[in-house]
Amino acid sequence: MDLHLEKSKVKSQKSKVEVTGSKSETNRLLLLQALFPNLVLENTSNSDDSEVMQKALTITHHPSPITQKIDVHHAGTAMRFLTAFFAIQEGKEVVLTGSSRMKERPIKILVNALNQLGAEITYEENEGFPPIRIKGEKLTENKVSLPANVSSQYISALLLIAPKLNNGLELTLEGEITSVPYIKMTLALLEEIGIKTSFKNNTIKVTHHPSPITQHPITIESDWSSASYWYSIIALSEVGTQITLSSYKKNSLQGDSALVAIYKNFGVETVFNSNEITIHKVENFKPKTLNFKLNNAPDIAQTIAVTCFGLGIGCDLSGLHTLKIKETDRLEALKTELTKLGAEISVTNDSLHLKPHDLFKSGNSHPLEGCPKDGVATYQDHRMAMAFAPLALKVPLVINNAEVVSKSYPDFWKDLEQFGFIIKIA
Repeated sequence: MDLHLEKSKVKSQKSKVEVTGSKSETNRLLLLQALFPNLVLENTSNSDDSEVMQKALTITHHPSPITQKIDVHHAGTAMRFLTAFFAIQEGKEVVLTGSSRMKERPIKILVNALNQLGAEITYEENEGFPPIRIKGEKLTENKVSLPANVSSQYISALLLIAPKLNNGLELTLEGEITSVPYIKMTLALLEEIGIKTSFKNNTIKVTHHPSPITQHPITIESDWSSASYWYSIIALSEVGTQITLSSYKKNSLQGDSALVAIYKNFGVETVFNSNEITIHKVENFKPKTLNFKLNNAPDIAQTIAVTCFGLGIGCDLSGLHTLKIKETDRLEALKTELTKLGAEISVTNDSLHLKPHDLFKSGNSHPLEGCPKDGVATYQDHRMAMAFAPLALKVPLVINNAEVVSKSYPDFWKDLEQFGFIIKIA
């Protein structure tokens, strides 16, 4: 389904949007809930990824003598976390598979680490890539090393199962660590349910926890990655425009909460009030070029790049090497789609450079004017669809395969209409 978006005639908006729980927190806690059933979860994510995760974990409640096949589709987090989870399910055998893109996303580093701990995991097709066959075992080893610059999901997958390993886990990270906030998020959630952890220098330790935990309700914070698109919308709107989002914490575990500081550069202020944030455009502040190192929050790189383009600002974004192995190669996808819109942009393996421009200056014609069906390709990537949507405030836009947003934010288009965007099927 392709959607045509354009700016509402309303000049200023004051709305409120309920954003469901963080996909990152939800998927971690769903796995922990499967290991410790007394966990009670509130405000879970309604994303496709979390639904896939929840459905896969229910298999443990239905013992089967035959090998069961689990398709995680595009859900990278589910693939990594479930690989570790099923590795410790003694007597159970599963085959984990996914979409054609998932079969191109590497998993060898995680599989090697689990096999070193005593797991039995083999490849069904290509060495180092899904689908994989997992025969659940009792893991006896408790020490393993990983390169520190790999996806934090590999690291978190190991940490989440650590309390159920007989001797806990001592994980050594070699080199400079990527996405530290996501590792700290995992450790904080373990601590919250009573698991002892430590993170000193490049060594992480998680203790064995044999007994059940006491009944423990956890309210999951809403997703900061989903909030990023609203930050972009406010940045591209007129001064005075604002929106309130719930439920968010000032001391968030999510790395993408860096949005609060980053978007001050675009004249956007954030006010915390109880469990809500109100973000509002307070000034038209337009630096020529902005520089951000996004090692700790790579998922908001697309949003920031598009915001800068919409405002005519240049940007240099670095620390983006993990974007090459996401739902698509996000750096190349950004380059292709922004170039189509008239941007001058270059990318490397871990960075993006966007030149300042005046395409949207009053009186200028834009590459999309007169051909609104020349839409933005989304590459089966939810973040491509949502990151580009705010540009409809500058020029009528078509988002191709718009349904892809269900991967993380199913209500996105409905919420945009509530805010005042005009949305039609193209």
